Amino acid sequence: MDWESGPDLVENRLHIQRVLVPGSKGTWRFADPKTARSRRVVTLPEIATQALRQHRVDQAREKLAAGGSYQNHGLIFASVTGKPVDMRILTRNHFHRVLEKAGLPRIRLYDLRHTSATLLLAAGEHPKIVSERLGHSSVMLTLDTYSHVLPDMQAQAAEKMDRLLG
Repeated sequence: MDWESGPDLVENRLHIQRVLVPGSKGTWRFADPKTARSRRVVTLPEIATQALRQHRVDQAREKLAAGGSYQNHGLIFASVTGKPVDMRILTRNHFHRVLEKAGLPRIRLYDLRHTSATLLLAAGEHPKIVSERLGHSSVMLTLDTYSHVLPDMQAQAAEKMDRLLG
């Protein structure tokens, strides 16, 4: 994720245009997303936009503190030297600590993506919208992946029909 093609903090939108691909021995490169639908625009909730605004300010301070040693690749989430964040370190030193402090079980960082989709579907969001947010190639993939949410949705649909017909 990079500042150049990433978030529009005025319009609360995140433009996903390229991905960071790790290589061997600490190398990395930018690449195109896996599918055409992976390249997308996602509207962010206001709380996320506010957090990104603050993060941008904090990151500017880090850049100034690092001086000439900062390697500016335009990354939204970068190390204090501007390089991509090592996901193992991020998970171990930060993410797992936040989960522990909140009394939550350990999960993978990637599981937040699944949590988001599950919460949106359970809240009645249209599967097509969830599919677009995730960048899935089709809504069928989303429905197959998150079918565990559907039994509750079936009960909700039955209750809606009762209200409509009763």
